[in-house]
Amino acid sequence: MLPIGAEVPPPFDFTSYIISIPKEDYEGYDCSAGIVNWRWRSDDGIYEHVLLSTKEDTEVFMVVVLDRINLSVLGHRLLDLNRDANFWAGES
Repeated sequence: MLPIGAEVPPPFDFTSYIISIPKEDYEGYDCSAGIVNWRWRSDDGIYEHVLLSTKEDTEVFMVVVLDRINLSVLGHRLLDLNRDANFWAGES
């Protein structure tokens, strides 16, 4: 994955998808400001990960995965780097 500037417009409008994310998927975090400080694109340019910042914690994001070829959303996941860092390091 390669970082791309947050100021670069996304390949398509996916606002309706964000609105449809169930409240419980946010696990109590608030991304309603719609602030994007990080975006990542796959090496082949097909996928883009858009990280919506939370108001409560600079290490927690709602990640929305875009398919840039089919102009569709593949899914979402709450990324909590405080919690998930141990997972990526191979710890339990």
